[in-house]
Amino acid sequence: MKKWSSLALAVTLGAVLTLSGCGGNNKNAGTEATAGTNAAATTAPESSPDAAASTQDTLILGRGGDSASLDPAIVTDGESLKIAHQVFDSLLEYKPGTSEVQPSLADSWEVSADGLTYTFKLHPGVKFHDGTDFDAEAVVFNFTRWSDPASEFKFEGDSFDYYDSMFGPDGSRVIKEVKAVDATTVQFTLNQPQAPFLQNIAMTSFGIASPTAIKEKKENFKNEPVGTGPFVFTEWKHNDSITLDKNPNYWKEGLPKLNKVIVRSIPDNSARFNALQNGEIDLMEDLSPDDLSTLEGNTELQKIERPPFNVAYLGFNFNKKPFDNVKVRQALNYAVNKQAIIDAFFSGQATAAVNPMPPSLWGYNDAVKDYEYDLDKAKALLAEAGYPDGLPDTVTLYAMPVSRPYMPDGKKVAEAIQADWEKIGVKTVIESPEWATYLDDTKAGEKDDIYMLGWTGDNGDPDNFLYTLLDKDAIPGNNRSFYVNEELHTILINAQKETDQAKRSDLYKQAQEIIKADAPWIPLVHTTPLLAAKANLKGYVPGPTGTEYYSEIYFE
Repeated sequence: MKKWSSLALAVTLGAVLTLSGCGGNNKNAGTEATAGTNAAATTAPESSPDAAASTQDTLILGRGGDSASLDPAIVTDGESLKIAHQVFDSLLEYKPGTSEVQPSLADSWEVSADGLTYTFKLHPGVKFHDGTDFDAEAVVFNFTRWSDPASEFKFEGDSFDYYDSMFGPDGSRVIKEVKAVDATTVQFTLNQPQAPFLQNIAMTSFGIASPTAIKEKKENFKNEPVGTGPFVFTEWKHNDSITLDKNPNYWKEGLPKLNKVIVRSIPDNSARFNALQNGEIDLMEDLSPDDLSTLEGNTELQKIERPPFNVAYLGFNFNKKPFDNVKVRQALNYAVNKQAIIDAFFSGQATAAVNPMPPSLWGYNDAVKDYEYDLDKAKALLAEAGYPDGLPDTVTLYAMPVSRPYMPDGKKVAEAIQADWEKIGVKTVIESPEWATYLDDTKAGEKDDIYMLGWTGDNGDPDNFLYTLLDKDAIPGNNRSFYVNEELHTILINAQKETDQAKRSDLYKQAQEIIKADAPWIPLVHTTPLLAAKANLKGYVPGPTGTEYYSEIYFE
């Protein structure tokens, strides 16, 4: 057996994405990290005029959209997962500011020489928010719930898309068995090696929930989540706010530093920024690039940059004609002026996307050439596809109704693309239903012809972009284009099984060449997401995955 520590993992998995400029302090050690400021804080004496300010213990955060659900196992959207990240802990977690795994509910782990058995030693004495015990049986319950299609705890309308995306669909599961060896030891047996296995189980989607709460609440668990995390769910006012209170019995000593977190949904970017300037909120996500100069001129506020680790894209629905025709898809790729979109809507905070994964990730194929903006080529390809006068029917283009880290204003970008496509005889109607409906519709694939979405990497591995979003195993779920390529599938499965990173990198480069030729997407941009906060907010370390704990945040 080979024992892994977080240091050994960092060396052996060279797959880890470690981003400069962001603190990577170990949360288990209770250290403080700041976003672009000095971590050292001096407690003001009671008589100090700053004493009142230093007692602020409630964080009010503004974001662009509401959560779809609070059960992390049944969602794929970041707005849901960022709340779940505060309520649930996973067996492993990522070091702040990176995608390097470190212990969480599991203190340590061992991996067999053949890569098929993982044995985790669990942290003793941990309690769920409902007072029940966290133990090996709870871990088994959760993984069994996610993997068993006939589980009585898979409620109507729910699906475990992330589990299927990370560990394969029923019939070809990576995980063969999960068993409790004793109360603090759980063992995973795999059907085949999976190189990113540890990276995968650290994801928020696999936060361990209270079995008792799931059994008692049933369908309502998605509205009243119960985990072991630093904050306890208190209230959800849909499309308005979610309130979380401090877990007084949190198993990590000294955390959380806040007593309360209120997460407000403020869809309009300008309104959200105004709320920050007026003191109504303390931290905001997805700052519009148009507001950057105003922010930088305000000494009472601070700019926070999230490491760029995302992609925004348009996806073609292969179930709708004529988008099953590769020449039509390529034509529409040629007819999108990415640089004009970046200049108009991103204020220099984005780069044109060529591949479905960001250039900062290992395995990126920089030899792949993009479809340049060329309307003549677009028209010629449409003619070859049998549409010399453009497409005869109006195309339904779904544009995101909420701002996202990779797309500050989906409707405006969609309108720019609409204008480009009209030049080649492709007329569109833009639709933007509310966020939860939008996600349901694009997953079902019945109403949209082309849809706008994006992805922030979950775990620092190319598998999480290419397999998760574009493999046939991710249908239905994250592969909302319903794109199937058997050669690509073979390459991606082989890449999962391969443990040599150089060989995995070569496989992923081959995969990107296939994807570019098939054109299931129009990759649009990779962004550096901007956040803003009050100047005295400390301890916030934005991570590349888009979800970070609020437990280290405090006000100076």
